[in-house]
Amino acid sequence: MRHRILVLDLGSQFTELLARRIREDRVYSEVHPPTVTPEWVREWAPSAIVISGGADLTPSRPTLDPAILELGIPLLAIGSGFDILVDAAGGRWGERVSSVPGEYDRAEIEVREDMGIFAGFEVGERLQVLMAEGAELEVLPEGYLPLAVSTTTGRVSAIGSIDRRIYGTRFHPEVVETPRGAELLSSFLFSIAGVEPDWTPSRFIEDAISAIRDQIGDGEAICGLSGGVDSAVAAALVHRAIGDRLTCIFVDNGLMRKNEREGVEETFRRHLGIELVVVDASAQFFEVLRGVEDPEAKRKGIGETFIRVFEGAARELDGEPSFLVQGTLYPDVMESLASADGTAAIKSHHNVGGLPDDLSFELVEPLRELFKDEVREVGRELGLPEEMIGRHPFPGPGLAIRIMGEVTEERTAVLREVDALYLEEIRAAGLYDQIWQAFAVLLPIRSVGFSGDQRTYENVVALRAVTSRDGTTADWFAFPDDVLRRISTRIIKEVEGVNRVAYDVSSKPPATIEWE
Repeated sequence: MRHRILVLDLGSQFTELLARRIREDRVYSEVHPPTVTPEWVREWAPSAIVISGGADLTPSRPTLDPAILELGIPLLAIGSGFDILVDAAGGRWGERVSSVPGEYDRAEIEVREDMGIFAGFEVGERLQVLMAEGAELEVLPEGYLPLAVSTTTGRVSAIGSIDRRIYGTRFHPEVVETPRGAELLSSFLFSIAGVEPDWTPSRFIEDAISAIRDQIGDGEAICGLSGGVDSAVAAALVHRAIGDRLTCIFVDNGLMRKNEREGVEETFRRHLGIELVVVDASAQFFEVLRGVEDPEAKRKGIGETFIRVFEGAARELDGEPSFLVQGTLYPDVMESLASADGTAAIKSHHNVGGLPDDLSFELVEPLRELFKDEVREVGRELGLPEEMIGRHPFPGPGLAIRIMGEVTEERTAVLREVDALYLEEIRAAGLYDQIWQAFAVLLPIRSVGFSGDQRTYENVVALRAVTSRDGTTADWFAFPDDVLRRISTRIIKEVEGVNRVAYDVSSKPPATIEWE
C-alpha cells in the first residue's frame, strides 16, 4: 500500500473498531503499542498516526514521546489519547469533572472553529458524541486552538495545531454514538493527511498472492478446512497462488454442525476444484477432551490434536508439504495478545494460541491482516459462492467451546440438534442475513420440568444472536416474539434431553460474542 495508518493502542475497548473504521475508508491501518520509538515510526513511515483511547488516566498511564510530534506526520489523538497528546505538547490540566476515570457517556459538543478536522462544519453547530469529560484543560499547548467545547461543562473537547496537522478529541469519532464521527475521521485521513483509498480487495489479492508465492516458493502446502468462511477464502487464495501444490484436509473432529462434513465435501470439490482429503478423527478428539472443562485447555488440546492429525494425513500424501495454511484473522491476533497496558488477553484463538511448540509446518496466514467483512469481500472477488461467503462465523474449536463444562459425544449430539433447529427457524423467518452470528450454548446445569405428567430433570440451552459490523462490538438481536417462541417450543419438544431455553441479551462489550 502507498498509504497506511499507524494506530497506537492505549488499551481502549474501541481500538479494533477504530482500525476497522479507517479501513472502511479504503485505507490500510495497523495497530501497535504506544511504546514504539520515534525511530521505529520514522522507519515504518505511516501516512498518519491515530492514537486510540484507554481507561487508564492515572500517572502510570502510557506516555507519548514528544519527538513523535516532531516527525511531521499528521496525528489524531482520541479519548484518553487526547490527554497524552496534551501532556506531550506541554498543556496544563486542572481538576477532573468526574471521579470515575474514563467514564464514557453520551454528550454534546459545540464547534468553535470551522477548520482542520471540522472544516465543512459550521461554527456554533452542535454534535452528539460519546465522551468522557475528563479534566479541565487550563492551558492549551502552544500553537493549538480550541476547536470544540462541551455544551454541558464548557470544557475543551477538541484541539488542533492546524499548521502541524496534529489534532486531539476527547470524544470517540469511531463509535455509532458519535453519528458524524465518520466525517471527522474521513476529513483527517483525506483532507489533513492527504491519503488515497488504495486498500481494496483486488489490491489485497494481488499483494497476497505475491507474498504467498514468495513464502512457499516451489514447496507444497496443506490447508485445514473447517467449512467456514475464513478457511475457504484462505484456501482459494493460496490455490490461486500455487495451484495444485495445495491439498486441503477436512478433519471431522466430531464437533462440527449437523451435516457439515457432507457440505464441505460437496462445496469445495464442486466450487474450488481443489484436492480434498477427509479424515474422521472424532474419536481422537473426544478422547483428548475427556474430563476437560477449562476453555483454554479445550482450545490448546484441540489445536494440538488438529496438528497431529494434519501431520499424519500429510505423511500419507504423495508430496511432502511443509507449509500449513490457516484462516487466522486480525481480530484473532489482537484478542490473543496482551493489551498495551499489560492486561491479560481476552482468550487465545484456535488459529493463534492453540498450536504446539514443535510444529513441523511453517504457517501461511494470508488473511492475518483482515477483518471478517474484508474476508467476505475478498471471497466474493475470488468468485466463491454466496452461500459459502454469507455464512455466520463458526469458531475453530467448533461446538466444544459452546458446551460449558466437559465435552462428550452425548452432549455434543444434543447441542448439534439444537443448533440445527435454531438456524433452520432463523432462515425460515427470513432473518439469517440480518444477524451477524447466531448459535446455541449447552449449559453445565439441569433444570426441573414436566413432560406430560412426568417430572423431568434435563439440560438447559442458551441461545445467542447478535448484530455487528465486524465482530469487534455487537448488540443482541431482538427477535420478534413469535419467532423466539416458536424456536423455544420446537427445541423443547423435538430435542431429547432439553427442557429449558434461555436467550442471551448481553452486548459486546462487556460480554464477548462466544461464551468461551
